Amino acid sequence: MGWTDERVELLKKLWQDGLSASQIAKQLGGVTRNAVIGKVHRLGLSGRATPSKPARTVFKAPRPARPVTAAPSAPRRIAEPPALAAAQPSPVRYVEEAPGTATVLTLGAHMCKWPIGDPAMDNFTFCGRRSGEGPYCHEHSQVAYQPAQTKKKSSAAELARSLRRYI
Repeated sequence: MGWTDERVELLKKLWQDGLSASQIAKQLGGVTRNAVIGKVHRLGLSGRATPSKPARTVFKAPRPARPVTAAPSAPRRIAEPPALAAAQPSPVRYVEEAPGTATVLTLGAHMCKWPIGDPAMDNFTFCGRRSGEGPYCHEHSQVAYQPAQTKKKSSAAELARSLRRYI
């Protein structure tokens, strides 16, 4: 479909009203968004009344707050993992924070950020115990940061054997 005088006038009016090129193309029919943009450029239509704005997204109401479980009155006793106990003999430590009580809203700067549970579930929490150097407490740091595995040096015979499958 070509650009008749009536269609050009309608294009100018819709452009000044602030409609987008896509909206104008739909109203005119038979032209694409790019054709509208090209015609606007060739006509020298630069000023617009107001740019078209997309409809605002509607936000859902926030979830109700989860009930906070009361911390145990006595400090909780946590024993060292067996591998750690053999590496450095130390007495059993007492930790006053109960793991799994911190939420995204209550998580502080020096609290363990180890996730506990499924993030899609309502009972998802973080460890929340006091963290040391990094983002995790001592126990979760041991899990998160494993020592690098040593590579075994391969001999010429092992190299030749591994290359045979490619020959």
